[in-house]
Amino acid sequence: MRRGLILLVLALLLGGCADPAARAPAEDASQALAAASLPELEPEPEPEPEPEPEPAPPTPEERAAAMAAAMTAEEQAGQVFLARFPGTGAPELAGELHLGGYLLFGQDFKDSTPEEVREKIAACQQAASVPLLMGVDEEGGTVVRASFYPAFREARFPSPQRLYASGGLEAVEADALEKSAFLLDLGLNINLAPVCDVSADPSDFIYDRAFGQGPEETAEYVSLVVSAMRRSGIGSVLKHFPGYGDNRDTHTGSALDSRPLESFLEGDLLPFRAGAEAGAGAVLVCHNIVACLDGTLPASLSPAAYDLLRGEAGFDGVAMTDDLDMKAVRQYVREGSAAVMALNAGADLLITGDPRTMAAQVLAALEDGTLDPARLEQAAARVLCWKLKLGLVPEPEHPGPGPV
Repeated sequence: MRRGLILLVLALLLGGCADPAARAPAEDASQALAAASLPELEPEPEPEPEPEPEPAPPTPEERAAAMAAAMTAEEQAGQVFLARFPGTGAPELAGELHLGGYLLFGQDFKDSTPEEVREKIAACQQAASVPLLMGVDEEGGTVVRASFYPAFREARFPSPQRLYASGGLEAVEADALEKSAFLLDLGLNINLAPVCDVSADPSDFIYDRAFGQGPEETAEYVSLVVSAMRRSGIGSVLKHFPGYGDNRDTHTGSALDSRPLESFLEGDLLPFRAGAEAGAGAVLVCHNIVACLDGTLPASLSPAAYDLLRGEAGFDGVAMTDDLDMKAVRQYVREGSAAVMALNAGADLLITGDPRTMAAQVLAALEDGTLDPARLEQAAARVLCWKLKLGLVPEPEHPGPGPV
């Protein structure tokens, strides 16, 4: 028994001391067999490169800035005028002066047909290097330029007060949509409306044209009308900034508004803020002398009024003057030019019946240094941006961040 155990231990010792080389062929064969049974791995493909992102299309503001920068001084000067539509030679004048646009009055519809008005407007657009703003005052009620004539509409558009009394804000909105379609069909693309002035006193000069309610109600009305006009594709103009109050008619003379600033901040500015938030393209600045802002100049010529518009009212679109040929302005322009004064104050678009003279005065002011070229370019860019937002200027075929 003991002998058998000794023999077993010796056998185990001899096996452990065997030459490793003797075992190598077996191990190599085993490894080769294992390798042959594994599938051959394909190399990992290179990852596809990420595509370059498409450049973001330029904003209307960027496009407008590039367009204005590429213009000559004469072209920029023309863009800042909304001229009264002349009796004859409108296409030629628009092309020669590079006008920003035309404003039509009642006389331009009198004794005409809708088709004749369309043809006149189309001829002007064809002559213009940059599409024109074609505007009108079609407020409803006492101020109607086109619907005043039965050839254009069977009945005149009613006043905001009458609409509200008969059908509330629903009737107001329906009227704004119908009016916008009516004007667009004639070739007009901006309406100098709605009236934002807060007036609840029938003795006020502006009352018949106003909504006839308080600041909050007027703000709701303005927001509704501007939104309807925007959906229709027609430009709106908020007027008469910073609020007409109970002042006299500035078509025939100056008006002094002696109300404190708080009256404007807490009341009159509310409809203008609402209109700006709703997307209005322009604000018309009145000729009233607003003593709390500037006791020496009409608001349309006063930097303080435009500061209030850009600041408290929160508006960054086109600042438009009331008609610079009105008596309330003429008496304050003893030397120089109302156009140059308005541009220096902060206006962007100037209404006048004499664009040729005023454009020449603007160019002369650039020459003698009384008007900064950057201010003119900024004004022209704002006008062009409004045109872009209205879809008057076609999109470039290949939009990009560069000039258009």
